[in-house]
Formats: sequence, C-alpha cells, structure tokens
Amino acid sequence: MNGLKPLCSKADAKRSIRVDIALVHYPVINRNGETIGSAVTNLDLHDIARAGKTYGVSTYWVVTPFTEQQQLARQIVDHWINGHGGRVNSDRGTALSLVSVCSDLTEAVAGSTERFGEEPLVLATCARVQDKTITYETIRKEVWRGRPILLVFGTAWGLDSAILARADGVLPPLYGRAGFNHLSVRSAASIILDRLLGEMTC
Repeated sequence: MNGLKPLCSKADAKRSIRVDIALVHYPVINRNGETIGSAVTNLDLHDIARAGKTYGVSTYWVVTPFTEQQQLARQIVDHWINGHGGRVNSDRGTALSLVSVCSDLTEAVAGSTERFGEEPLVLATCARVQDKTITYETIRKEVWRGRPILLVFGTAWGLDSAILARADGVLPPLYGRAGFNHLSVRSAASIILDRLLGEMTC
C-alpha cells in the first residue's frame, strides 16, 4: 500500500453532494442542427436513473413539454415503482424513484432550487467545445464543497443553442482514443457522473 488516502471520507461525501441531472428532450437539435423535440425512451429512463442512484444524485429531471411523452414517462416509472415491475425487481423501482417529469428547464431549475435551498449551478454538456467550458476538476471541487449542481444532458444530437446559452457553464466534451465521438447520452451521463462523483475523485 502506498499510504495515499481519499481527500474526503465516504460519510463526508454523502453529506456534501447536492447534484441533480436533467435530460432534455426539447429543445434539442437533429443531425442538421435544426431544433426538434425527441421521444422519451425506456433505455434513457432506466439507465440514467440507475447511474444517478449509484452516484448519489437527488433528482433525475426528465424534461419534455409534450403531454403524451410526459404520460409515457410517468407510466414507465409507475410500472417499476407501484406496478408488477416493482414487485419483481425492486432495485429498478428504487432507481426510477429519482425521476421527476417536467415541462422545461426552468421548471427543473426551480425544483432543484426548492430541494437544495439555493439555485444550482446549471452545467450543460456538449460533444463540441463551447466558449463557456469549465473543467471537470473545477466542478468536482465545487461538488465536494457542497455547491448545488444541475447537470443538463441533451437527447438526439445534443442541446439546442438556447439551452447552452442559458447554462452557467459547459462541461468539456468526452474524447476517446479512436477519433470517434458519438456516445449515447446514457454512456455520457455515466462517465460524467463518475468523473464528478466517483469515490476516488472526492
């Protein structure tokens, strides 16, 4: 053993973390850069909720203004919390209990503000470098100092420019080694949560 210790204990980390995530379905862009609305998917609901629960996220905001999509999201969540799914797989319901459906990012920010007692730092994510980029190291320090954070992810081909402009900052893109940069939002959310909230980064 090299004698190195984490900068904070697990107990301290659990007390200090105040992080929400939001998955935006409108406004997002398509491959041509046009503003569109995307559909809620089972995979995004399940996998991001599981990652959020694993890393101590408080609320997973599913953002869509479309009534039918809101109903679909709530039906999926209800199936795993109160329905047959919850009776056969309670862990799935535990994860999906993080989900709260809302109409727009303003509503998500307001909900996070109410939960945390102060307005969160709103951080967008993007596969392209943006002017307001803030390093993971900087945000990780803010997280462990107890600052409330709302991480905003986009579906389809990413967040619309209006969301990026509204954010307080943008996290750097995720790059691998093969020159291919097209992660699913589920994968990106898991990687970013681990960078900011993983045990070895506290």
